[in-house]
Amino acid sequence: MKATIHKIRSSKIVLTKAQLLRSELQSKKLSFFMEAHNGISAKIVEQAGFKGIWASGLSVSAALGVRDNNEASWTQILEVLEFMSDATNVPILVDGDTGHGNFNNMRRFVKKLCQRNIAGVCIEDKIFPKTNSFIEQNQPLATIEEFCGKIKAGKDSQTDESFSIIARVEALIAGWSLDEALRRAEAYHRAGADGILIHSKQNKPNEILDFKKEWGNRCPVIIVPTKYFRTPTKIFQDAGFSMIIWANQNLRSSITAMRKTSELIRKKQSVTEVEDQITSMEDVFDLTENQELRKAEEKYLYKSENTYRSVIIAASRGKKLSNLTKDKPKCMLDIRGKPLLRRLVSTMNKNGINDVSIVRGYKKEKINFPSLKYFDNERFDETGEAFSLFCAEKKLKDNCIISYGDILFRRYILEALMAAEGEIVVAVDALGEGRDYTKFDRKVDLVQCSRKFTGNYLLERETVFLKKVSNKLSARSVHGEWMGLIKTNKLGSKIISDQLKRMKTAKKLEKSNLLDVLNNIIKSGHEISVIYLAGNWLDVDDAYDLAEARNFTP
Repeated sequence: MKATIHKIRSSKIVLTKAQLLRSELQSKKLSFFMEAHNGISAKIVEQAGFKGIWASGLSVSAALGVRDNNEASWTQILEVLEFMSDATNVPILVDGDTGHGNFNNMRRFVKKLCQRNIAGVCIEDKIFPKTNSFIEQNQPLATIEEFCGKIKAGKDSQTDESFSIIARVEALIAGWSLDEALRRAEAYHRAGADGILIHSKQNKPNEILDFKKEWGNRCPVIIVPTKYFRTPTKIFQDAGFSMIIWANQNLRSSITAMRKTSELIRKKQSVTEVEDQITSMEDVFDLTENQELRKAEEKYLYKSENTYRSVIIAASRGKKLSNLTKDKPKCMLDIRGKPLLRRLVSTMNKNGINDVSIVRGYKKEKINFPSLKYFDNERFDETGEAFSLFCAEKKLKDNCIISYGDILFRRYILEALMAAEGEIVVAVDALGEGRDYTKFDRKVDLVQCSRKFTGNYLLERETVFLKKVSNKLSARSVHGEWMGLIKTNKLGSKIISDQLKRMKTAKKLEKSNLLDVLNNIIKSGHEISVIYLAGNWLDVDDAYDLAEARNFTP
């Protein structure tokens, strides 16, 4: 089997993970490997800048809720390692305990590690099942002959010629002499080990320094300063050690953090005091590369002609709501137990629209629902709706629903809009016809159409077209109120996208609203179809609207 080759930013073919581990082992510069125990901790280690990962047997076992006594089977360990390897590009050195059995278990384990692009394995000369080095005194060791057989079996079984087998000498841990540690290390080296890990439980480095002095440079030597961690790193560099492994700190720190968080939430019966102290959901999504999935969906996921996406504009504060929007945007106001925006998204989802993008602005950090896509208008306080829509312009493709973020409507309204024919279709409330909008203490998106709504509208086949949409229309020319909903097909999305780009080029985008966009499209010669509806929607603009919204069940 050929070893997997990965690439770096230069796009040049570089070393395999196994070759990278070899390079670190043989470097004259001291290397540092950090413990990880699952995919996300491995990714964190890589992001921190470590050259490699130590897949600790103790940490992986503890994360699975079992003891470090080979209670987790080698296949269970292998499954964890596969996730770690897939999540990272740096080499992984596995804590292989005793090889999970005799020479035959070792052979199969090494083959499986190579298949999963693991760079190397470290095995210790204890008796299976092993006991953690820091638990008991005078632990029995395997015979030199048996352990050398395991090393040879592993080397003969590796399918990646650069795969490394590190022999961990436990003689000092078991209370044996330095001479015994050196004797075993020499035998393991001759058996084919690519490096020696010399282990000690003393809180001072004297033992391992004495070992290195006697051993010299016959092969790379690795240390794990779990107990003698106060020793300055320069001492190890000067002594000529190849690698330091920080073997369990990530696991231990995560236990501390989880225990603190759990106890605080239980005590307070709330997460309020916790949220500011823990990582954000966005960080979790970044670590798990959700954005890569989104790009892959764009490239590979089949979309039928009836598949829709949605762009919701929710960048404004809602100044008319005064103090209610001091700490949150209007779209996040509570509507009978749920934020307004959540109710809007839910209506989209119920109509089969799961690709939902939100354009945020004011207090953007307050809008953080999972599974949604976000675009941010950082200039929300000085730009209009058209600019906000432009922030999500790349989502304007194929079938799309464009919506304000402060509206509520019955589900059937969206169903009717999606079923309507036309490149661009707007939803109009016909009940708006004949009203004296001059008496309203707010701007109303009034429309003038090619013909007005009549009682025979549903029986007529003639398409109604939008002629003009404005906050200032004479009562005689008003045919209804635009609901803040636009539906487009593939061509319609392109028309809107192109219009936004033209407005940007003409330096008219920043101060424009969606009404301007629609009117400009009409002026350019494109038709915008109208679907008449009657009530059953709500635009939340002020405190009165908010009170009505809380009596409105979409």
